[in-house]
Amino acid sequence: MKPLAITLGDPAGVGAEVVFKALESLDVPVRVFGSRAYANPPPGIPFVDIGGTGAVRYGEIDAEYGRIALGSIDAALEAIGSGACSALVTAPIHKQAIAAAGSPYPGHTELLAARAGLHRYAHDYAMYFDSPSLRAVLLSVHIPLREAVRSIRGDDIAALAQLTAREYRRLYGSVPRMAAAGVNPHAGEGGRFGDEEREIEIGVSAARTAGIEISGPHPADTLFRAASAGQYDVVLAMYHDQALIPIKTTAFAESVNVTIGLPYLRASVDHGTAFDIAGQGKADAAPMRHAIEWTARFAERMRS
Repeated sequence: MKPLAITLGDPAGVGAEVVFKALESLDVPVRVFGSRAYANPPPGIPFVDIGGTGAVRYGEIDAEYGRIALGSIDAALEAIGSGACSALVTAPIHKQAIAAAGSPYPGHTELLAARAGLHRYAHDYAMYFDSPSLRAVLLSVHIPLREAVRSIRGDDIAALAQLTAREYRRLYGSVPRMAAAGVNPHAGEGGRFGDEEREIEIGVSAARTAGIEISGPHPADTLFRAASAGQYDVVLAMYHDQALIPIKTTAFAESVNVTIGLPYLRASVDHGTAFDIAGQGKADAAPMRHAIEWTARFAERMRS
């Protein structure tokens, strides 16, 4: 297979540490993108140096570090676009650092979508999480919870269900059994505890009319347990933490963040820059190892 493009993320975080630790025990062709000034790649690892000067100050927010992170992403995307690399694995970036560097995007998901010409979340692209026991796709991502609940719309749910079904088939070669989570206790209890479920019902009905295998809304407090037991393949979650709490609790080291809808496969670890332990040599590389292995397994399938 062609090499995976791996970006080291924010130089002040744990990205370089976990990537290089992970690669010690993996036999996967890669090309790593980052700044040699802030990272010390081991011998034998193909490394693309995008510049930078000075010693890294771990755990600090700096516009220069944001620039390095953004430049690494752009260089990796060029390698994928030219056919030199097959897929993208990203180490964590820091949202404040890339903002200081001039990026208008809150994170990888929105940035990569924009670079690919995708503009409408849930319709063109979305954030999906994959783990051995639980998979979920998010109706909304980096917005306040109050706004996330207010923004629930049936047409977005139907579009996200169709997008997820298409991308799941590309990954696994089968039609997913999906279930939409309710947003209120007991999925609203027939309207007694809130009426947002009415909009969810509209979206589920529209998706089913379009031929998607989806049910709901289901009470979220039992839905994720049913999904982890194998009753459903993917949970369609209404907001960020509704999905991330159960996934990080049950499979922190074996979950990957995937941007579905892109013309290439992109996956990431399910954690941040970990500024509190950066530079101390004690970051756990297991999540990054899993992300690299997972991406290598699916990369060629997604390009076909």
